[in-house]
Amino acid sequence: MNELTYTLITDGSSDRALEPILTWLLRQFLKENVTVQSEWADLRRIPNSPKKLHDKIVVALDMYSPCNILFIHRDAERDPLEKRVQEIRVAERIVANSLKADIPLPPIVCVIPIRMIESWLLFDEVAIREATGNRNGKQELDLPKLVEIEKIADSKARLHEIFKKADFPSRRGKKPNIPSNARLAARIDNFEPLRNLSAFQELEKELKITLIDNFPDLLT
Repeated sequence: MNELTYTLITDGSSDRALEPILTWLLRQFLKENVTVQSEWADLRRIPNSPKKLHDKIVVALDMYSPCNILFIHRDAERDPLEKRVQEIRVAERIVANSLKADIPLPPIVCVIPIRMIESWLLFDEVAIREATGNRNGKQELDLPKLVEIEKIADSKARLHEIFKKADFPSRRGKKPNIPSNARLAARIDNFEPLRNLSAFQELEKELKITLIDNFPDLLT
């Protein structure tokens, strides 16, 4: 086996920005010759799109299988990270109990940024400028320090304010250029700084255990 596939279930379409983050993190553990293939479970395009998490898992497994790992994203928002983990594990048990014996449930890894996904996109000044199309801009962006990121109450609003500062000065007063989360994430080559964040550390720890338990032959 020289390929690992994963499917990502997210809260919303903008959270697809997690794909390059998860692929980068997997690459830190896998051998160089192992290919990583990802699928974002776009459940919006199906009739009667599921609302409950366990139903989303069932539909995603049907539409985007087989996969080796199922990543499930939930924003912590104002709740403790542990509450979101519990919600995911409850949904996992419901699905596991409903599947037929010959249908395996892939290992599930929780992806829970503190507050929201934008908190994981606030650290790369070059990527932010590139995402707005103003790579050579000189405006001060006032990026938060890493130690402050998980304390920001509304990281989406903070990121949008930073985008406005990074936009072309000639566009001031016009509708600001607000790139998508996915556009920004795709321009970040190295997510190493995120390893300083507590929520990312939890993700990395859980993913490492999952890989050791299930795919030891793929690890460096």
